[in-house]
Amino acid sequence: MGILTLITFIPLLAALIVVVVPANQQQAPRWIAMIATVLQLVFSVVAWLQYKNPDASEAFTKSFQLVEQMEWFSLALSKSLIFKVEYFLGVDGFSLPLVMLSSLILVIGVISSWAIQKQTKGYFFLYLLLATSIVGCFVALDFFLFYLFFELMLLPMFFLIGIWGGKRRSYASIKFFIYTLVGSLLILIVMIGLYTSAVEPGTEIHTFNLLHLMDASNYLHESVLAPGAQNWLWGLPIREVAFLALIIGFAIKLPVVPLHTWLPDAHVEAPTPISVILAGLLLKVGGYGILRIAYPIFPDAAWEWSYLIAGFGVLSIIYGGMNALAQRDFKRLVAYSSVSHMGFVLLGLGALTVEGVSGSLFHMLSHGLISGALFLIVGVLYDRTSNRTIENFSGLASRLPAFTAVVVLVFFASLGLPGLSGFIGEVMVLMGAFASAGSNGVVPFTMAIIATVGILISAIYYLWTLQRMFFGTYWVRKAEWEGQMSDLNKREYLMFIPLILLILLLGIWPRLVLDISQGTVEQFITHLKTFSAR
Repeated sequence: MGILTLITFIPLLAALIVVVVPANQQQAPRWIAMIATVLQLVFSVVAWLQYKNPDASEAFTKSFQLVEQMEWFSLALSKSLIFKVEYFLGVDGFSLPLVMLSSLILVIGVISSWAIQKQTKGYFFLYLLLATSIVGCFVALDFFLFYLFFELMLLPMFFLIGIWGGKRRSYASIKFFIYTLVGSLLILIVMIGLYTSAVEPGTEIHTFNLLHLMDASNYLHESVLAPGAQNWLWGLPIREVAFLALIIGFAIKLPVVPLHTWLPDAHVEAPTPISVILAGLLLKVGGYGILRIAYPIFPDAAWEWSYLIAGFGVLSIIYGGMNALAQRDFKRLVAYSSVSHMGFVLLGLGALTVEGVSGSLFHMLSHGLISGALFLIVGVLYDRTSNRTIENFSGLASRLPAFTAVVVLVFFASLGLPGLSGFIGEVMVLMGAFASAGSNGVVPFTMAIIATVGILISAIYYLWTLQRMFFGTYWVRKAEWEGQMSDLNKREYLMFIPLILLILLLGIWPRLVLDISQGTVEQFITHLKTFSAR
């Protein structure tokens, strides 16, 4: 059994154990989930230590490590069509950092979930199922297997919001389900088209293998998705239509304006631990899907539509920031800040430069840490008052000094203060955007300049929130909150300390991640240029 299998399926095994735990054992599911996610984190660290930085001169499809590959099942549908699916796992400089992020955030999510009292057995079963599906997406190298994990995320998240969420949990969970299902169906259609268009090298066996799908020589000349095929749909080459369908499917998960409207509702109604997982990990699956599947399989369409992708990134940066500025609900403000920050990820991907793509990956990692901390901050306040309205609080710094110190650091990291992780990702994305504008014109200079305004907007809404809620004369709206305004407890320190240490570490020593991803990013850009004949 390989290490990636252990990382992926330990939570699933733990979920099955939770099922047989007697209903009267309230603490057992918590400890089972904790042990499973800690083991997952330990094995992720081992995988990180075993990983060797690839040579940038190697082919993008040849650089995967810790590979586990075997035939899962096959079915002969006809003499010319064999339905074959592989159990194919592997990591590179894109996926390994996200596996590490997932393992850490999942442990912190369990700590945050310790206070859950309602149906704990069902809650931790679904949580562990979600843990397997998230990590599975980051290590799967067979499109069919990736899609199974991608779809598996939908059900546990739907129930975790719908059962353990706030007053409008039914509305939020159904909205999340519908949006995500639409995106999944678009991805499914393209997956089927790719399967019928490509074969394994030297055979007539059709394939879901992502590495085979990335190689133009593996496509049947008469297939509709073959590179260079003159097939049109709605006035566009059908390969570009398929590419845009994938982009929309993953953009819903990212999410990108105007496909973002499910996110604020889901965040506001979700319990705190699930908001942490949603912002810290699920959004990253959208960005990863673009990097792993859409761009490498359709490099010609990626160059053709990169300006539009970057444009929607800039739109998300500005629109998300302006909406955050207008919010009265603390949690909704943080949710819209995530929309804005995911815009930077999309801008970096649209730039199609080494700096831009490296910045996007780094920003996904940084945002996973920062957004997790932000939602935990909201949760700390909500646990004490059951209220999130910004105007209901003032001068909290005088009563909650340790909590305020955490808030200040995390806010400054999110607005991009130098020395903290948020600064590195944003600057690299902007460097990539300006480099793209100067070298090949993919991103117009105007678009890159407008994106920098997003940093100013984030500074305004974070500093304004800090001034209103934490500084000035101490005041809370309701008298009963007075006795509940205690500072951080031991469990809350345990949640925040790992996130804060990593935010500081990556801000001071970004090469910890960049050294892992650099070779893969260079291979990725070379692959896009080679197979698009650009």
